[in-house]
Amino acid sequence: MQVYVEKPKCTGCHHCFDVCPVAVFEMKDRASPDVNNDTAPADEQWKGQTLPEIKSKWENVQDGHKHFAQASDGTSGGISVAVQGSACILCQACLVECEGECIVITDDTDNVYRSIYK
Repeated sequence: MQVYVEKPKCTGCHHCFDVCPVAVFEMKDRASPDVNNDTAPADEQWKGQTLPEIKSKWENVQDGHKHFAQASDGTSGGISVAVQGSACILCQACLVECEGECIVITDDTDNVYRSIYK
């Protein structure tokens, strides 16, 4: 199983981290040197900027999360990194919880699953 986060879409909502039963995801500060330590292709790695359409959709939402915060406070903020993609059991919990619709999972037969926020 291969799992990565399309970092320019990640809001830092922490939902993937909260729901994953096998700890695939870690939340990192956006300035962390290991923020791109997953299998995301070069064009999906963090380069310091959230996609404008994602930012405009979530920047003023009042849902208890600090979207786009530079650092994770343990409940929101920062950015998600799929550090244990091989542990994924394809339960798909992260795929329906991801606000930024930024998670991509490729199974062992090359089927691709993408997050779609519920």
